[in-house]
Amino acid sequence: MERPYTIGTLARAAGVNVETIRYYQRRGLLREPRRPPGGVRRYGEDDLARLRFIRRAQELGFTLREIAELLALDDGTGCARARRVAEARLADVRRRIRSLRRMERVLAELVEACEGAGGRGRVACPLITSLQREAGAGP
Repeated sequence: MERPYTIGTLARAAGVNVETIRYYQRRGLLREPRRPPGGVRRYGEDDLARLRFIRRAQELGFTLREIAELLALDDGTGCARARRVAEARLADVRRRIRSLRRMERVLAELVEACEGAGGRGRVACPLITSLQREAGAGP
């Protein structure tokens, strides 16, 4: 089977940097092919598919540790464990969404307070005053 990719062409095909590939190899996420005597290491379609899997899993918020675990479970017997890893990630995403919604509400209130105070001479900015108060650094 021909191995059509050098590390540079593999990186381009996967949309990553060459150093990213080397990092994944150091982390054990991607194998490092044998270098033929006097030749260049070559990667195959399976390596490209693995890189794409890693990138997609990262887009979904999985850590590299979790991705390594998912890759190790890819033998057809680890579906239940993979589900638990995904459920934990989903719970974390939902926590972050709740936190972001709280942040959105507070910021919207602060922006609205700024709009109400704008342009009235030397009035303290409500947004800055509020942040200072909450940080314990202001009036």
